[in-house]
Amino acid sequence: MKKMAIIGGGNLGQAIAEGLISSSFIAPEQITISRRNVAALSALAAKGVQVTSDNVAAIDGADWIILAVKPFQVKEILSGLLPHMNAATQALISVMTGVSLSDLTEMTGPDFTIFRAMPNTAIAIKESITCLCALNASTEQHNFVTDIFNKLGLTVAIEESMMDAATVLGACGTAFAMRFIRANIQGGIEIGFDAKTAALIAAQTVKGAAELLLQRNTHPEQEIDKVTTPKGCTIAGLNEMEHQGFSSSLIKGIVTSYKKIKNDM
Repeated sequence: MKKMAIIGGGNLGQAIAEGLISSSFIAPEQITISRRNVAALSALAAKGVQVTSDNVAAIDGADWIILAVKPFQVKEILSGLLPHMNAATQALISVMTGVSLSDLTEMTGPDFTIFRAMPNTAIAIKESITCLCALNASTEQHNFVTDIFNKLGLTVAIEESMMDAATVLGACGTAFAMRFIRANIQGGIEIGFDAKTAALIAAQTVKGAAELLLQRNTHPEQEIDKVTTPKGCTIAGLNEMEHQGFSSSLIKGIVTSYKKIKNDM
């Protein structure tokens, strides 16, 4: 069985460990996770995960090393790990935003198999969309990493040049969707629901709408057409939203976020 080290036991690192354990992809004792404040990993330790504050100890015997640290920390962390790493037996998975494969290769040398994975916060409940790209990876390694993140939601393989766009659409997109749901709740309260009931209806409606697209593989307009009857309330509401710039503002927000990433690089 593969052994896995997760360097960085923050929210994302812990979510990955939790998801892999709960999906039975890997036994808890096959995972080691590191964090300076080991006490924060007590819940994982109780499930059988090996926890440590020593990154070097964490990667000892690991087949896969997941880098879940902050981007500004990775150079220092890798410099400490490299003397103890073996490119022939260990591969890397980075879940860090803004650190390219070429950046990582500069830090590790050209021989390592390296994956970049861009999940979103729904990984905590195994509902992430994770975008993947890789360097020096075999088909078997691609399949293994895809299996990892399929246990935590869905995966899609993309070119690395699209990783910034994936960050906006998949990661920032969670916040955009939340803001849409929040606005739905506010509207629901205004038309008579209490906040709790409005939140339940709004969240489940969005969840159901997304599942229609995923399960039926249809276009949103096909599903919209099914609920927009002539002279009905749905089309009246949609048209008013469009008059107020609904779609345009969403598109502009996505493009603005993308430009922000590109300009900050």
